[in-house]
Amino acid sequence: MGGRAENKSGVDARLLELLACPLTKGPLVWNEASCELISKSARLAYPVRDGIPVMLPSEARSIDPEQEALGRPA
Repeated sequence: MGGRAENKSGVDARLLELLACPLTKGPLVWNEASCELISKSARLAYPVRDGIPVMLPSEARSIDPEQEALGRPA
């Protein structure tokens, strides 16, 4: 498919716009440094493996509020 915008992870940018946190139903933010989708309201980071977002809360890692405030991946 021509014209598909992909980020560094290989995930289609349009797909990222459609995804929401499965717990809060809120927006997700792409963190290119850690290749994760961040739910700020749930303070969880969902991994992206082989270009596929893993949207299972059991697979997400908790985000330390201090690191989030500094804009750093854990």
